[in-house]
Amino acid sequence: MNHKRPPIQAIVVVLLLVAVSIYFIITQVLSNKKGALTASGTIEATQVNVAPEMAGKVTEVLADEGQAISVNDPLLQLDPSLLAAQRAVAAASLESAKAGAKTAQNALSTAQSQYQIALEAALAQDKKTRTQDWFSKDPNRFEQPDWYFSRTEQLQAAQDQVDIALKALEEARANLENVNTSVEKSEFLKAEKRLLNARLAYSLAKDVNNLTQNSADANAPVGRYNSTHCGTNEGYRVDNKRLTNRVYGCRGDENLTDAGENLFDAAEKELDDAQKAYDELLDTQAADDVLLLRAEVSVAQERYYAALDYLRKFQTGEQSTAVTVAEGALSQAQAAADQAQMAVGQAQANLDLIDTQIAKLTIPSPMHGVVLTRNVEVGEFVQPGATAFVLGELNNLTITVYVPENRYGKVSIGQQAELTVDSFPDLTFTAEVIQIANKAEFTPRNVQTVEGRSSTVYAIKLKVNDPDGKLKIGMPADVVFK
Repeated sequence: MNHKRPPIQAIVVVLLLVAVSIYFIITQVLSNKKGALTASGTIEATQVNVAPEMAGKVTEVLADEGQAISVNDPLLQLDPSLLAAQRAVAAASLESAKAGAKTAQNALSTAQSQYQIALEAALAQDKKTRTQDWFSKDPNRFEQPDWYFSRTEQLQAAQDQVDIALKALEEARANLENVNTSVEKSEFLKAEKRLLNARLAYSLAKDVNNLTQNSADANAPVGRYNSTHCGTNEGYRVDNKRLTNRVYGCRGDENLTDAGENLFDAAEKELDDAQKAYDELLDTQAADDVLLLRAEVSVAQERYYAALDYLRKFQTGEQSTAVTVAEGALSQAQAAADQAQMAVGQAQANLDLIDTQIAKLTIPSPMHGVVLTRNVEVGEFVQPGATAFVLGELNNLTITVYVPENRYGKVSIGQQAELTVDSFPDLTFTAEVIQIANKAEFTPRNVQTVEGRSSTVYAIKLKVNDPDGKLKIGMPADVVFK
């Protein structure tokens, strides 16, 4: 089979085209090596993941993918029904707290008025006696006149005496309670206790016996005087009730009278025996010690009461009991008013918290930009932190490129560059270096040669000027540094 050779002109043309191509490639390589620095990267922009802070069901989606948005534009709305109900409860609690605070304030005003009234009355009463010490004769025992010590000093001294007397009374009582550690004293104490019980039992038995002697049988005949005194004996001494029944011919219930007499006789005998046992121990040293301790308790108690009397004597004017009580009531009313006001603040804070939560049910845009991704639909239940939208700030585009270590010194902050993309081959965009990495990347672990060090690169970030909004995120681009 014969093959037809191509014309010589065609071969020449092909060879010329190849030569021209090789020339341009070599020229470009030499230009890049000795002239302008070039690099490639992709268009970037600030991206923000928008997520709700509250969990809830989506009731409305207010933005779609590709939609331009501004700061605070609503993107998403969650169901507010639950928080609205909670807010109603919180608002009612706040009103209740305010009412309580008003009541407490009224009580405080009343307490203040009562304190003022008590103070004025006490001062008016004290006016008659507060200079009495000026004119009193000095006691023979004291060298200083009565006015020498102030009312406050005398009041404090009286209070000190009350405290001292109370302590002494407690010590005397403790000493009396501790005497049972001695066998002899313990026996005398038992005799005392027996005597006391016998005295009380005698008194009770006597009263019960008098009642039984005053009883009357329902079948008793009426006395010769047709008296109606049977069973009552009103107006007569208790000891004479039985005699009165006899005088008027009344007959008491024998069972009751006999039982009453037996109870009384037994109590009377026990009283005599207890008194005899007590008297037999009176001549012992244990009895003397116990009686002395009892006397000390009695004296200490009277000393305490006397100290209280002196204290009340000096509690006049502002220190009077009425003023002190009114002052205490005023302090309590003030504390109640403060507590009620704190309750109002707490209820208000709770209401503010719910209002803040309700406000967060509407998710706003945090930036000017474009909706890149939408991940929610109406009716879905979203959780806090789950990304609902991805927003991009297309008005602030950047590109990151990498230059080798041997060209790193050719780049500086603020340096201008030209940028081209395949989508717009006839357009050239401007860019400016805004960041130069301080750390190399893609560095081999063991760099020993010049060729190895040349593989070390540094990231360069540039701000891209795109006034017409033609560039998009992810577009590949070439950068030529000027």
